[in-house]
Amino acid sequence: MKATSSLKIIQEKVKTCKKCDLCDTRKNAVPGKGNQNADIIFIGEAPGKNEDLYGEPFIGTAGKRLDDALKNAGLTRNSVYITNIVKCRPPKNRIPNDVEKSMCNEYLEDEIAIINPKIICLLGNTSFYSILGGKEISKNHGKFISKDNRMYFITFHPAATIYNQKLVNVFKNDIKKLVNELQKIKHVD
Repeated sequence: MKATSSLKIIQEKVKTCKKCDLCDTRKNAVPGKGNQNADIIFIGEAPGKNEDLYGEPFIGTAGKRLDDALKNAGLTRNSVYITNIVKCRPPKNRIPNDVEKSMCNEYLEDEIAIINPKIICLLGNTSFYSILGGKEISKNHGKFISKDNRMYFITFHPAATIYNQKLVNVFKNDIKKLVNELQKIKHVD
């Protein structure tokens, strides 16, 4: 019960946030959504056009690609939590700047603390860089990294599979690898 009410408070704060200039161009802020008891949190970059219109994360084409990869690995969207580094769409889908990322960081940290997942999956370069300081997703995808008593998994953003069809199976295999590792962790617990 506590997690639900705490997440609702964060969602309301996100929806009314005016901390940076993105609030001037958004239609809707997009708080994270999903299972409050999730073992995995997926963190993307920022809302896109459809997410901005409807106020939900990963509901466009990239979201469908993520759903397909989850299904392929035996999961559903209802079993995970999905959020972004920033909660409002940057104009023209540009990469969020450091100020925008820092203004949303409190929300992201709170989501992670409340859900306390076993694994945090970083989708794409922006989340990889923002959270772990990493670069070159193509060289680091499929890797697990432990930092600050948290387990992170690095993979491509599902939008990358739209522009590069060769990444579709790579992305699906990465998500399968993530789920297999989760099963090992749960078996040990």
